[in-house]
Amino acid sequence: MSKLQKNAYGGQAVIEGVMFGGKKMMVTAIRRKDQSIEYFQSSRRSNRVLTALKKIPFLRGIAAIIEASANGTQHLNFSSERYDVHPNEDDVIKEEKKESKLSLILGVATIGVLSFLFGKVLFTLIPVFLANLTRPIFASDLAQVVIESFFKLLLLLGYIYAISQTPLIKRVFQYHGAEHKVINAYENNQELTVESVQAQSRLHYRCGSSFILFTVVVGMFVYLLVPTDPLWLRVVNRLALIPVVLGLSFEVLQLTNKVRHVPVLRFLGYPGLWLQLLTTKEPKDDQVEVAIASFQELLRIENEGKSVTGGEQVS
Repeated sequence: MSKLQKNAYGGQAVIEGVMFGGKKMMVTAIRRKDQSIEYFQSSRRSNRVLTALKKIPFLRGIAAIIEASANGTQHLNFSSERYDVHPNEDDVIKEEKKESKLSLILGVATIGVLSFLFGKVLFTLIPVFLANLTRPIFASDLAQVVIESFFKLLLLLGYIYAISQTPLIKRVFQYHGAEHKVINAYENNQELTVESVQAQSRLHYRCGSSFILFTVVVGMFVYLLVPTDPLWLRVVNRLALIPVVLGLSFEVLQLTNKVRHVPVLRFLGYPGLWLQLLTTKEPKDDQVEVAIASFQELLRIENEGKSVTGGEQVS
């Protein structure tokens, strides 16, 4: 099968595992305390509004973010609850769970979307106030936008570097690298073996890390179109323009992925790849094994046309 004929699969690192998503299904594989691999399967959840928006350029990015946050958080919640539980404790855990599965899924999905939006607002407004402190020295709108973007980039890189020093996040970043390696192996028509996958790059053009960096770059150009003074208007503009920046950044990400095989244009995606040097780490063989298991399980389910109406755990 040629690269052009292959379906585009995406993924996400979770705690002690990897989630992969196809057109209709999502599968997570995690490494349990006893070294066994456990799977969690779910159908992609969407609605008519999001489905319609995903067909419209500049709006499809926002719809994709909301959908990915809602679906991905459900799998992240599964991994955080299960990875450090010994299989002998499974029955006890099940007895302690009293919540309705539907209410739990809806609650986790809502938290995922709200957490993303809250984080985006913070990373948008903090640089605004920091840049405004320099107005006595740099008064022009151009200078203020450049300084604001600099603070935003500094905040982003500092935050990523800081959390990457914690043991838990470091392992998540290793699984992130394993996820990219598996996708690269699949798209390059390589065998999905640990040795073959490890030989692949841990960087990928479609990564969400690249998207985050593009929001900084795209935002800088968008903010040049609106005034930076007075401060209250600047804050209102930044909040109002969040959907615009997200939508444009998604289109830039899609463009860089499409031209990545064109020698003259592939450099457009390099800034995002450079950021992935922070958000991914070289995985160990056992982590790659989990990523491969997750991806192969997704392929198996999709090839069989299996339908899952809710979350399903498979040991």
